[in-house]
Amino acid sequence: MRYENVCIEGTVCLLPGEVVTTDEIEKRLEPIYTRLRLPPGRLELMTGIRERRLWERGIKPGVHSVETVRRALEKSGVAPSEVGALVHGSVCRDYLEPATACGVHHGAQLTERCQIFDVSNACLGILTGLLQIANMIELGQIDAGIVVGTEDSRSLLETTIAQMNEDLSLTRQSVKPLFASLTIGSCSAAIVLAHRKRSRTGRRLLGASVLANTDYCHLCQSDDSVKTGDAMKTDSETLLHQGVDTARRLFPRFLEEFGWRREEIHRFFCHQVGKAHQKLLYDTLEIDFSKDFSTLEYLGNTGSAALPSAFALGIEAGAAPVGQKIALLGIGSGINSLMLAVE
Repeated sequence: MRYENVCIEGTVCLLPGEVVTTDEIEKRLEPIYTRLRLPPGRLELMTGIRERRLWERGIKPGVHSVETVRRALEKSGVAPSEVGALVHGSVCRDYLEPATACGVHHGAQLTERCQIFDVSNACLGILTGLLQIANMIELGQIDAGIVVGTEDSRSLLETTIAQMNEDLSLTRQSVKPLFASLTIGSCSAAIVLAHRKRSRTGRRLLGASVLANTDYCHLCQSDDSVKTGDAMKTDSETLLHQGVDTARRLFPRFLEEFGWRREEIHRFFCHQVGKAHQKLLYDTLEIDFSKDFSTLEYLGNTGSAALPSAFALGIEAGAAPVGQKIALLGIGSGINSLMLAVE
């Protein structure tokens, strides 16, 4: 899919104040580490994640999304009255019904003419919502819109730690699917899009390429995707290899669709999972690892907010200057891959 009239006007990442280190998590896992004779330090060694952040207890994701929307609109110069669509795209949401976007719309004081809805697509939810807004802008239905999402990992993290310590039937082999839940962090991110005719940035969203590989939809499943409080089981090794293979199949089509050569892309922003995933992805796609912008070391895997937050922090750091070719490479359980071209 190609766009002629869509620009990225603002990106914002909102980070929680509480920092939890990987060392702290392993200390809380002392019972199972001792029972199974697991060496301390293995979690950071495997993932490259030294810390992640947590929101305060008892606050629904939509509350943080409201603040993120406000900051993104202020930063972009797009007035609340100009927003024609609001999409909430995180795995975490306030309720099954109504849409979390409803409360965010109310809190951000957007107009009654604004379309609002939630999008659910695992770690690609915010990027999927971005494309819905881009489609509306390209069709001339709206002039501006915003996608936002807030991931809250506290419940999943604490539930997983308790399960690992209390379930005495776990073995070195059967505990492996639970380790992925220990890498999850909390974060909120938003992206504002606007029609090219009123853009102040000139940072164009050129389009996207997609590939669905649902033969592997069973590799990462949560029993409660709303509260993220029940156990999530992930076949991390298979998901890693099949996810990267899905990206391998899509990347040549992505380059062909936009007439790009891999060596002329200035910067890559990828879904932040772990260092093994990063290395395998860049080696498989034959792209320069020095062009990666990584946040997983201090944020962990923040789900749908991982790539958008890395993009926002990268722009703040000057890693994505106007005029350069930028590739956003998303992979989500399901398995889906979504690659966006930005210039």
